[in-house]
Amino acid sequence: MRKQNKYLTLSGLEPLVVTPESNFINVGERTNVTGSRKFLRLIKEEKYSEALDVARDQVEGGAQIIDVNMDEGMLDGKYAMVKFLNLIASEPDIARVPIMIDSSKWEIIEAGLQVVQGKCVVNSISLKEGEAEFIRQTKLVKRYGAAVIVMAFDEVGQADTYERRIEICERSYRILTEIVNFPPQDIIFDPNIFPVATGMDEHKLNALDFFNATKWIRKNLPYANVSGGVSNVSFSFRGNTVVREAINSAFLYHAIQHGMNLGIVNPTLLEVYDEIPKDLLEHVEDVLFNKREDATERLLDFAETVKGQKKEDETKVLEWRSAPLQDRITHSLVKGIDAFIVEDVEEARQQALKPIEVIEGNLMAGINVVGDLFGSGKMFLPQVVKSARVMKKAVAYLQPFIEAEKDGKAEFAGKILMATVKGDVHDIGKNIVSVVLGCNNYKIIDLGVMVPPEKIIETAKQENVDIIGLSGLITPSLDEMVYVSKAMEKENLDIPLIIGGATTSKAHTSVKIAPNYNNTVVHINDASRAVTVVGNLLQQDNKVYKEQIREEYDKFRAQFLTRGKRKEYLTIEDARKNKFKINWDEAEIVKPNELGIQVVEDFDITKLKDFIDWSPFFRSWDLHGKYPDILKDEIVGEQATELFNDAQLLLKRIFDKKLLKAKAIFGLFPANTINDDDIEISISDCNAELDSASHQERLKFITLRQQLKKREGIPNYALADFIAPKETGIEDYMGAFCVTTGFGTKELAEQFEADNDDYNSIMIKALADRLAEAFAEYLHKEVRTKHWAYANTENLTNDELIKEAYKGIRPAPGYPACPDHLEKKTIWQILKVEESIGVKLTESLAMWPAASVSGYYFGNKEAKYFGLGKITKDQLKDYAIRRQISIDEAEKWLSPNLAD
Repeated sequence: MRKQNKYLTLSGLEPLVVTPESNFINVGERTNVTGSRKFLRLIKEEKYSEALDVARDQVEGGAQIIDVNMDEGMLDGKYAMVKFLNLIASEPDIARVPIMIDSSKWEIIEAGLQVVQGKCVVNSISLKEGEAEFIRQTKLVKRYGAAVIVMAFDEVGQADTYERRIEICERSYRILTEIVNFPPQDIIFDPNIFPVATGMDEHKLNALDFFNATKWIRKNLPYANVSGGVSNVSFSFRGNTVVREAINSAFLYHAIQHGMNLGIVNPTLLEVYDEIPKDLLEHVEDVLFNKREDATERLLDFAETVKGQKKEDETKVLEWRSAPLQDRITHSLVKGIDAFIVEDVEEARQQALKPIEVIEGNLMAGINVVGDLFGSGKMFLPQVVKSARVMKKAVAYLQPFIEAEKDGKAEFAGKILMATVKGDVHDIGKNIVSVVLGCNNYKIIDLGVMVPPEKIIETAKQENVDIIGLSGLITPSLDEMVYVSKAMEKENLDIPLIIGGATTSKAHTSVKIAPNYNNTVVHINDASRAVTVVGNLLQQDNKVYKEQIREEYDKFRAQFLTRGKRKEYLTIEDARKNKFKINWDEAEIVKPNELGIQVVEDFDITKLKDFIDWSPFFRSWDLHGKYPDILKDEIVGEQATELFNDAQLLLKRIFDKKLLKAKAIFGLFPANTINDDDIEISISDCNAELDSASHQERLKFITLRQQLKKREGIPNYALADFIAPKETGIEDYMGAFCVTTGFGTKELAEQFEADNDDYNSIMIKALADRLAEAFAEYLHKEVRTKHWAYANTENLTNDELIKEAYKGIRPAPGYPACPDHLEKKTIWQILKVEESIGVKLTESLAMWPAASVSGYYFGNKEAKYFGLGKITKDQLKDYAIRRQISIDEAEKWLSPNLAD
């Protein structure tokens, strides 16, 4: 019986059989986001119908396979891959050809394998993560029935010589055929096409080694195929289209002669081999086959004579891509462009003695420009975060090469430990500062959120850090920072301490923290100042600077304490006598349409878009101004617009894919003020389940009253003033609520961080916070107009909602009118928040997920927002008695509001 030949067979709607008689199989590359700026833009903007046109053009242009790649930091690659492949399946004129699923991320590859039509090719798998992972992945590829491209890359690194190419390919082939039982005809090797004519001696054999390795594979590894990305070979001549086309064409011609039977080729950078001018072809082939010692120099000289000769229909090459290597790397970092950084650092690595030199030299030179521009106000925070993304991508690419040498170690300007303190879950500000410092060559050890003092101190010692940075948003974090400073002093640490976060201040740092610690303690209120402070703290002769900080804070503390003593405060009894009074006989009180508790699950998060207040979003990125005016600001307008556009793209993804879950719970109850400052609510008629032992605690909200002495006629407010006193005999009402849009944020942020994308990691958290506030605004509107319906004719714009032009208020525990975070416990107990919607309280009473908002509803038209200000020890004692806790416990929660 005649033996059956084994040929690579692929299929879309139609089969593609690669036989020895087949011409070279051309893989279309324009449906690759890393290779086509147009395709990337279309996918980012979710213009999939136009993206399909790109694929259609590829097929009509002769592509026999189309390469689909969705690897880009601003994309959800898995989502984009699945959606695009599903759409292709419904287009017969595209789906007739096989698909190449191209990704560096296995989860994207597998997602594509699950939906692709026909028999596809996976690009690519390699031994770089070891044999076990190689076997696992290729077994799955086999199970899905696909062919596979195997890169010449192993645990040591990328094959860059003839010997290494055949060593890795032979090892891969043996594993695939003998262990995985992979069909040998479905194996395609990519033996690495590297640039020629770089000027470096070790690169003289780049083309010839590829040719010979290809020939060896086809002879010694039965039925295996060979592929490659042809455009790589001419990278050294970016900007000189005539020479690039000649190199690509000549290389492809000879690669096919040596056995390469398919590959990715850009037809716009390909000349017909026979039409290459003979003198140019001679210079090119001298380089490809290393025929002369001076081949590179001769081609470079000759290239200058044909530079600038362009075809009329040629796509314009990006001007900056023709600049010298260091200028290109710096441009990528400054502009936050990551599309070319890998190829540029690879070129730099080829020129360096050690890969670590690329970080210490090329990348640091570029990132120093970023630091200088940021420090001088010529770059803004979002741009710096994008620069960090490019830097991380470059370093991640270089890391395997550095580890392969075992002795590579980057020199950092300093080592900084960053942590959000115990009980606090907020980290946007901390992460921004970490990115900014990282862009100024500081190594960041980020311990994350809710970090106990013991871990901070232990890690600081183990890592021998130069600075410790503490962050916190909620007021209990202030006391936690005090505790950390005392613990650092007890452990005799000699490390400067930096304090930052929304509730922190120079006053609190100088008065409460600095006296506890003998080393420098300094407050930083924005990311741009962090670089200067850290630089001064770590300079070699820093004694004078540290002394200046200490003297500045000592002086500030003395002035603050003296200023505080000049203020006059009423006793709590006198403050109550001066409370805000409402004429309850004439007050309009509306009974809610439905009393009791209501849960909102699976909320349509897209409804929140029109309720977003964007101004705080820009402030979180250190861009200050009011939306939408900030978009036209002379200084930050351009950057604000770019940031806003990026936010819209990610927000669209959130909405389209339901990446975040929105949940809410609220309750409306009969209520009356008792004992001046407490609000008693009745839930017995609202079908609430309370055990008798905790009945009273669960029925009472405790409010605090202003004590600062006011001028004549100005009252001392408490929230209880807005609810009818029990002695009036009038039944009043109030509500409580909790909303969240935070479920899913942590996972998305971690996914971005794993992709070295701090920009989108910070962006998703900032958007989740904005959506939570928007949900709180939306729900309050629904309560006012429908559920409570005391404002059922309200018709306000979003601007009017932001200005709080509505009737009633929704103050929140931890904010100026009610700085007492313990009130959250009462809300959680009454509404059963955790049991109903899953939002938890940390030991410091921060809400988890962080993108959550809770508070009260007051419906009286006289209700207004106010700040409690400072209170005295007599109210603290009175509060402790009403709350049934110790004075020390009361002081723990209210210390920022205590008058000295």
